[in-house]
Amino acid sequence: MKLVIIDGQGGRLGSLLVEAIRKELPALEPLAIGTNAIATAAMLKAGAAQGATGENPVLVACRDADVIIGSIGILSADSLLGEITPKMAVAVGQSPAVKLLLPLNRCNNRVVGVRDATMSELVKEAVEQLKALL
Repeated sequence: MKLVIIDGQGGRLGSLLVEAIRKELPALEPLAIGTNAIATAAMLKAGAAQGATGENPVLVACRDADVIIGSIGILSADSLLGEITPKMAVAVGQSPAVKLLLPLNRCNNRVVGVRDATMSELVKEAVEQLKALL
């Protein structure tokens, strides 16, 4: 299974996801794609099998990913303080992968009907849904 984790800014969400997945599903080797080098480094430090940075790695990784995990902002051009380019958002949206999107209710994206939860709670729920997919 090709599991892609996409994150930006400081990579906190991505690193929490990598740590939780490596702990709960040690056979999976997540591919960390950062929108910047800091985010990629944080995910690699957390235990990601491989990592890459920037727009083109997002485009390439989304082509044949089985599962993509990230904040809901990865579907919205110019989110994450402008780090998600329009091409990145389209690549994620058009990917045939199952998308596990965490509703962080930031960057002017609000998901109606979703309770407010901490990042740790959302990561736990994402890992549980990933387990169900497997």
